[in-house]
Amino acid sequence: MPEAGSSNDAAKAAVRATARATARATADLVPAALPQTLPAALALAARERPDQEALVIAGVRLTYSELAGRVERVAGGLQQLGIVAGDNVAICLGNCSQWVLSWFALAHLGATAIPVNTRWKDDELAWAMRYTDARALIFADRLLKVDFVAMVDRVRATLPELRHCVMTGAQPPAWALPFAALDGAAPACAASPDSIALIQFTSGSTSRPKGVMLPQHGMLTNARGSALAVGMRAGDRYFSPRPFFHVAASTGGILRALVSGACLVSIPTFDAADAITMMQQEQCELFAGNDAMFLKLLESVDSSHGLRLRGGQAAASPEVLRQLHERLGIGGLCCSYGLSEASPGVSFSRYDDPIEERIAGWMWPLPGVRLRLRDPLTLADVPTGQAGEILIKGPSVMVGYYKLPDETRAAFDADGWLMTGDLGVLKDDGRLRFIGRHKDIIRVGGENLSPAEVEDLLLHHPDVTAAQVIGLPDARLGEVPVAYVALRSGAAIDPAVLVAWARERIAGFKAPRFIGIVAGFDDVMTGSGKPQKNVLRERALRDFGGQAR
Repeated sequence: MPEAGSSNDAAKAAVRATARATARATADLVPAALPQTLPAALALAARERPDQEALVIAGVRLTYSELAGRVERVAGGLQQLGIVAGDNVAICLGNCSQWVLSWFALAHLGATAIPVNTRWKDDELAWAMRYTDARALIFADRLLKVDFVAMVDRVRATLPELRHCVMTGAQPPAWALPFAALDGAAPACAASPDSIALIQFTSGSTSRPKGVMLPQHGMLTNARGSALAVGMRAGDRYFSPRPFFHVAASTGGILRALVSGACLVSIPTFDAADAITMMQQEQCELFAGNDAMFLKLLESVDSSHGLRLRGGQAAASPEVLRQLHERLGIGGLCCSYGLSEASPGVSFSRYDDPIEERIAGWMWPLPGVRLRLRDPLTLADVPTGQAGEILIKGPSVMVGYYKLPDETRAAFDADGWLMTGDLGVLKDDGRLRFIGRHKDIIRVGGENLSPAEVEDLLLHHPDVTAAQVIGLPDARLGEVPVAYVALRSGAAIDPAVLVAWARERIAGFKAPRFIGIVAGFDDVMTGSGKPQKNVLRERALRDFGGQAR
């Protein structure tokens, strides 16, 4: 355990100080009468509707009073392990009740949850745990084909800060506790509005994700605004199958239901047939998902689907929105724009906006969110109707990136506006339409992928001397990564073998779908030595576009 004067303790103290300053600066934008912490919001819901269902997932049904009571006992169990305010604890679970219980219990203690992508491999998990100084790990025994017991056992010796492992599912090994052991007397609540609720991983221009620090008050504010936009009401049955390790599911699923007094319905992993069955059985009125999920749903549903959806949120293209409206009769479906650094919602269409305006992508800023658009080159503000980079301010904007002060400073302009790197257009009435990502992030079936991370992996192959990764349009996933690599002199390798090599070392959605072998990249470099990704993308469309499935 590091000593009190260690660099890790100093870094955590700096994080908490920044969070407090941010909370004070934005306090006037959040109505004081509303709960500003997750435990306060849960306690209010338990008082107002104790017998109403709060959560239905994987055979578990919890009312609001049951959820609040179990959260307090799990918080007591975590406190007995020594988890205190300011500690970071990783959660590596599929969508399940234990994920929700763990997150709310950590929030009760003023501790921070580290959502782990369950598709990660050994190196990715170990890196994330070390980067965030995680003191404990709550993990599943298995999910789909992944044996997390074996994975955690392989990496735990490399994690100097790790003190406890807690496992759900089967009988845990000797080095882990069963989740049921987290059962203690209700501890005093140590949460404050500026307590960091999540360190959410996001992909950026570096080879590793950055940890976005999101305070409790900001996430709640974001959830309230988006709940109003989609027209969520107390007692609604709300189906959100997105992975809880994404902030779109933690804020836009768990917290959106909580602040509305709705019941969150979910499934451990997304399957279109399971989703349809669940929505039918639970008589869900609202649904939130991404392009890939909605496309699978549209492929699986027929005219006798029996769904009673009236609305929800779709992070989807205009054509998908149109099909959902016309084929499934979802009259109040909203489009949205956001990013992890904003908790994540920035703008939403409203459920009662004209349908063509929603399909066209026009969205209102959420309450408290301020928008500016500027020319990415001149940095001058652009007039309405003209494309520009989206800049935002508001209570749900991140505190910063965990232990990355330089990257945090680089994310904001001199006046404190978050520079999103995304392009949009504003109307005279203040509505925003998202155009595209100014950055090179690839979006694979709802997952954000940094090309630099995949390029870094490919460079670990002994025969690869240079690599460039771009996104190729895909009918099912939106985009898939494609790579070009240059090999060392005299080397030869089958591209399919290199694809398989990558798949063994990185999450499946990150592995290149196709790899092309090139002599080098001199012909696509700018005068300043930067690769022209647009030129590579055009080449990939010629080389591989016809093979996309």
